[in-house]
Amino acid sequence: MRGTVGKKSMELKPKPSISLLARLLRGAVTVALAAAIFLLGVGVGQGKISLGRDSVFHKSENAGLSSKLDLSSVQKVYDTLRRDYDGKLTADQLLDGLKQGLATAAGDPYTVYMNSKAATDFSNQLSGTFSGIGAELGKRDNNIVVISPLDGFPAQKAGLKPKDIIESVDGKSTTNLGVDQVVTQIRGPAGSKVTLKVVRNNKELSFTITRATISIPSVKSKILPGNIGYLQISRFGEDTADLSTAAANKFKAAHVHGIILDLRGDPGGLLDSAVKVSSLWLPSDKTVLTERRGGQVIRTYQSDGTDTLQGIPTVVLIDGGSASASEITAGALRDNKVATLMGEKSFGKGSVQQVEDLNDGSVLKVTIARWYTPGGKNIDKEGITPDKVVKISDADIKAVHDSQLLAAEASLK
Repeated sequence: MRGTVGKKSMELKPKPSISLLARLLRGAVTVALAAAIFLLGVGVGQGKISLGRDSVFHKSENAGLSSKLDLSSVQKVYDTLRRDYDGKLTADQLLDGLKQGLATAAGDPYTVYMNSKAATDFSNQLSGTFSGIGAELGKRDNNIVVISPLDGFPAQKAGLKPKDIIESVDGKSTTNLGVDQVVTQIRGPAGSKVTLKVVRNNKELSFTITRATISIPSVKSKILPGNIGYLQISRFGEDTADLSTAAANKFKAAHVHGIILDLRGDPGGLLDSAVKVSSLWLPSDKTVLTERRGGQVIRTYQSDGTDTLQGIPTVVLIDGGSASASEITAGALRDNKVATLMGEKSFGKGSVQQVEDLNDGSVLKVTIARWYTPGGKNIDKEGITPDKVVKISDADIKAVHDSQLLAAEASLK
């Protein structure tokens, strides 16, 4: 997924090939793709990006840096490796390492360099088609963590849960690795197996998971008993706005009594999509979010007036796998008092990334701003606490008993 809050026009502005990445919600968790909310099997991205260029031209705290780096010592390192290293090196390998090192030096988990292969994977994730186990990964406290296993796919079926810490992949430690590196280890041909050792509540567990080709539409909808519209968004991609609008029209035609918007396990995606989905409930010109840089508001995103669902009682379901774009949507609907949030605290990704295409097919995803809810809150690392906390127990999972969905239905009935 291009699953980090990203701008399409860079989390929302230029429209890309990978520029599409830019629309990713500025989006998810310390090194490379860390917390970039990517689907496991791609990258975690959770993403994730602000692809809009307008934000880039606002004053930067780094304006004092020299426009040119003194690369003499870098050249010396290169010359020494070329002359003395006992092993095979390639120019591409060394250049990738140099660029990745520059991005990592920022010390921000969402500022990431991706080579051409990783960039392609990132784009595929956003489109919803990839090969892997179907989970979203991030990085927190120097650990690779599961943000969210995708519903119905190998990771979830095997028993992975949000916040599981991945210690090793096929016996190889993840210590000091970035999210993109771990994702690369986990990915592989459909039908092959991968073994993950994870830590959950201070206990070590092992999971052997069969990889699969994963292709999913971003939106599912249906009308539940009691004439309640159910809208589930698994990621905020290019198809999300149109699919959500079609579902909204169906709900309105059916005169539903209430709506459940299920954002559980949604790692994020395109910011444009989050704004358009939020607009289904909001009258024109209501604030969906603001972007701030250095504490100063640089852009405000407002609803577009397509308020098909305005006035219909709505419950939004969130959990620890809800990140980036899904948090933007949940925060916008609650702060504008058109929905109640239910479930568990969300992931907590409150930054905006911009994607820059490089001339060799690689990309640099860089944090350019922080996003704030209409009420003025940045939820980075804190998440959003629902109005009503409802947890799902292990017993519920085994019994396929969705206590959160049932609680949402009960509140609307």
